[in-house]
Amino acid sequence: MKAIARIIVAAAVAGSMIAPVFAGAPPDFAALSRIVAVSGYEQQLSAAIAHQLGALHPHTDNLGDVRVTVGSGSPHRLIVAAIDQPGYVVSGITAQGYLRVQRLPQREPNPVFDTLSFAQPAYVVTPKGLLNGGFAGLSIHLAPGRLDPPSMSPIDNLYLDIGANSAAEARAAGADILDPVRLAQSPMTVGADDEAGAAAGDRFGWEALLEAAQGLAHARARGTTTIAFVTQQWLGGRGLARLLTELPVDEMIFVGRIQPQAPAAGTAVAELLPGTGVVIGTTAANTASLPDALQSLALAHHIAARTVDAKPPVIGGFGDKPKLPQRFALLGVPTIYPVTPAETFSRADLRRLTRLIEDYIGEPVTAMSAVNDPFDAARAPVAGTGVPVLDHATAPHAQVLKTLETMTTAYGASGHEQGTRAAIRSRLPAWARRLTHVDPAGNLVLHLGHALPGVHVPTILFDAHMDEIGYQVTHIKQDGRLVVRELGGFYGRYYLGHVMLVHLPDGRSIGAVLGLPSGWDRPGFKWPPALSTLNASADAYVGTDSRAATERLGIRAGDFLTIPKTYRPLLGSHFQIRSIDDRVGDTALIEAVRALGPDFARKYPGHQVTFLWTTREEVGLEGAAAYAARVAKLGREPDVVFAVDMFVSSQSPLETQRYGDTPLGKGFVVRAVDLSHVDPPADVARVVALARANHIPVQYGVTGGGNDAAVYTRYGSNAVALGWPTKYSHSPAEESDTRDVDGLSRICTVLATQW
Repeated sequence: MKAIARIIVAAAVAGSMIAPVFAGAPPDFAALSRIVAVSGYEQQLSAAIAHQLGALHPHTDNLGDVRVTVGSGSPHRLIVAAIDQPGYVVSGITAQGYLRVQRLPQREPNPVFDTLSFAQPAYVVTPKGLLNGGFAGLSIHLAPGRLDPPSMSPIDNLYLDIGANSAAEARAAGADILDPVRLAQSPMTVGADDEAGAAAGDRFGWEALLEAAQGLAHARARGTTTIAFVTQQWLGGRGLARLLTELPVDEMIFVGRIQPQAPAAGTAVAELLPGTGVVIGTTAANTASLPDALQSLALAHHIAARTVDAKPPVIGGFGDKPKLPQRFALLGVPTIYPVTPAETFSRADLRRLTRLIEDYIGEPVTAMSAVNDPFDAARAPVAGTGVPVLDHATAPHAQVLKTLETMTTAYGASGHEQGTRAAIRSRLPAWARRLTHVDPAGNLVLHLGHALPGVHVPTILFDAHMDEIGYQVTHIKQDGRLVVRELGGFYGRYYLGHVMLVHLPDGRSIGAVLGLPSGWDRPGFKWPPALSTLNASADAYVGTDSRAATERLGIRAGDFLTIPKTYRPLLGSHFQIRSIDDRVGDTALIEAVRALGPDFARKYPGHQVTFLWTTREEVGLEGAAAYAARVAKLGREPDVVFAVDMFVSSQSPLETQRYGDTPLGKGFVVRAVDLSHVDPPADVARVVALARANHIPVQYGVTGGGNDAAVYTRYGSNAVALGWPTKYSHSPAEESDTRDVDGLSRICTVLATQW
């Protein structure tokens, strides 16, 4: 009963959880598109749409369907769009604080729907606001140590991590069974005028209809016109069934994603590509000519459109089902990668669709263009709108947090570290910035202190790498798509079928989506073995249809791609973002430099410390190897190297705790053993002793992966690897703890002065 009461409360306050734009103002699709509307939980979006239609006196039923009607008499035309989207609800909370989920609809929309949720940032919708979280995923660094890792395909292995360490913590933060869950991906512009994102194909229909409804009071079409926004379409068309039961209508248009009929044996359906115009769907049950009338209307008003044989909207349930009127048609726009996080449509097509609806009901046409586009949901919402994101975070002092956010949100894949170098310099104090230089390998180098006669102190090098994983463009195909190869090692399924950014040399970025393996949308599809796709090429769509059009965007071979990133605080001191590896290491070195101060040489005579931020670690430790060889040739190899890099933690429901069992928030880690290096046991004990003597929480252990320490020992340096616990390595949902970041920077300061 308590859970049911929460649902009632959530529905009651749904309208207040988003501050809508002022009544009478144009719809703010940037704000509306960010409302989570999982099937059966559309109350917030229903309330926002009803508010937007306030001048038309909308009616909202107890399913959440919203409708407005103008005119009178026959014919009675109904134009309807569904507002729900597939997602999840919380179905359980484990003793460790992870949320279990059940899909809505309970049948998977396509063979990759659940797979594309693993290791992705997500939102939990609570009555008070959104909770940041992320689905767990396997860490690529721990994979070689497992003969039979769990599959990242079935929903049985989906665990949502909000940073809680117990069920009590999760519930205290507001999470509960039946809370809706959706991927935390905002709409993104692809190329120049396309839009991509989770539920993109579930949004464009109601967006077009809501925009067209703004002029409904001035419609000139004879008879009665009803515009409706229905719920639970993914759950068997329950909202649509309710509407057709209550409203006797003469003709109907369903606006939304169109699914072409399966082709006859031996034939194929021509692919519908974004930018080719409106799609008019006709069904086998049609005995009247509404699709033909719409096609003629499009032709008369110079609106690109084509007609296809399509499946009718689903109307399920028990007993007699309401029938569609004989005059029936579907309207939509082409999308690619439907019902995935990479689903993409053309805003130009959406403007055409809206124009056709306006023409159909005889209302004044709204002026729309790529420059004056009401549908740009990728822009920032109007200030003061949107559902609040709950902040339960605690963090170290503001300076460390600012450095951490600056570093983790910088972009710089292997071989393209210029953005990371600039971010490091921006966070170094001015005195240190003046002392930095870039070596021939692109490494950023900072020397502190100098030798003194008769003073024998070990020379120390701190090493952290600047690069992150990503992709690089190898060439552009004739159809405008990019062929990209991986930079670094990771599970490709974390990025295939998702949005990306193509980074250009001038600092601009272009939105893109990565394609999926062949056959992804066919029953029985199986992902290739997890590690077989490493270094495999993939295709990226950038909203163009020719090589020349792609080049006009400024994209060239050699440009790099990453995913969009946002720093997301979780519960307590946990946080989540892609590129925690190794931007936490970069942060620790920056803060250690700040702590040592400009008078280091005076305070510590004879001490010599070098801070090195290296390039191309993810593709083979190349920057560190080049530096080590160069200084060894000059006879200046350091006595001791502290390589600072992520310690991959197995604190996850998907991992074995046989090794890497270091909890987040319990201290930095001496990375004693990994695949590339073994720390001298005496040095491990010495670091641990120094940490404890200085009241710095410390852990030590065995993990996977490699680190820059491996390239220095051949030249005689003593190397020790340091890290901090991170879950879900090399995924979009990497997770760490700010307390460990703070401890890592403090131990670097201690080692620089006390080793």
